[in-house]
Amino acid sequence: MRSLLAGCAIFVVFTGCEKPVSKDVAASVNGRAVTFATLDRAMATQFPNASGKVTADQTTQLRLEALRALIDDEIMLQRAEKEGLLASDAEVDARFNEIKAPYTQEDFQKHLKQLRMGVPDLKTQIRRQLSVEKLFAKEIGSHITISDAEVTAFYNANRANFNLAENKIRLAQILVTPGPDPNVSNLKNSKAQTDKEALSKIQMIELRLRQGDDFSTLAQNYSEDQWAANGGDIGFVPESTLDRANPELRKLVLNMTPGQVSPIIHTSEGYRLIKLISREMAGQRQLSDPRVQEEIRQELFQGKQQMLRSAFYEVARSEAKIVNYYAKSVLESRDKK
Repeated sequence: MRSLLAGCAIFVVFTGCEKPVSKDVAASVNGRAVTFATLDRAMATQFPNASGKVTADQTTQLRLEALRALIDDEIMLQRAEKEGLLASDAEVDARFNEIKAPYTQEDFQKHLKQLRMGVPDLKTQIRRQLSVEKLFAKEIGSHITISDAEVTAFYNANRANFNLAENKIRLAQILVTPGPDPNVSNLKNSKAQTDKEALSKIQMIELRLRQGDDFSTLAQNYSEDQWAANGGDIGFVPESTLDRANPELRKLVLNMTPGQVSPIIHTSEGYRLIKLISREMAGQRQLSDPRVQEEIRQELFQGKQQMLRSAFYEVARSEAKIVNYYAKSVLESRDKK
């Protein structure tokens, strides 16, 4: 008996007495499980038609990307919890009512069914999003200051950009394409593989915009074009360029008001959401113009915010204890082939 106990003690020392992991767990973040049920729900929401239209390897890639996003979300949620920044019931209910407002009761239930979610699931998702927003506001936004000297320096360095030869409009966009482009990237490494996936993804992004998510953040995370890193900001374009655009698109943009986001637009490139940031008349815009100052401050703020957010994610990942069991299983299956 003593020898058996001694052998057990040695076994514990060298194995750490690790408990077997449940088959329901796809990954863990600081000991908290991210389940396959959660991963399957995320896949059903983002890529409802993926299983029938893509190869097994493509499906695995999509699942790995979706799980990476869930891991990141869990890291940020735990940080929000630690900082005492979890959204209250009142905040969740307020956002929930904003989301529900445009729908009839019947349409809202249909929409939830399409997303394979119930009201409790949606409220859980809202709480997570609001909590992470509060975390970013505290840890990033509150630490960003833009001085008058920075505004003046930016204006002087880019003065020519404020001299408009003709009326211009400043646009931002989120583009989702039916075929992944290896030359573009986004923070979530999220790329649709088919037209149906692209439509599902852009609908997911549109829903998150209705939930109050920031346009530039969603663009940085999910847009599939060269402007993703800039939060989708294309910059100022002459109104005359719209003459070469699709007539319906031209009419839509010209009738939009600053701050407005378009409905989903389907073009030959894919699906896009367009935000009209501002309109400017022809001529030299002066630094004394409050709108110019605010525009510069916003651009400088967004640039710093995106840079700090990327760094924040990297540091948070490095400090978290992450075990991706699903990724391990993918590699193990490779070794068995």
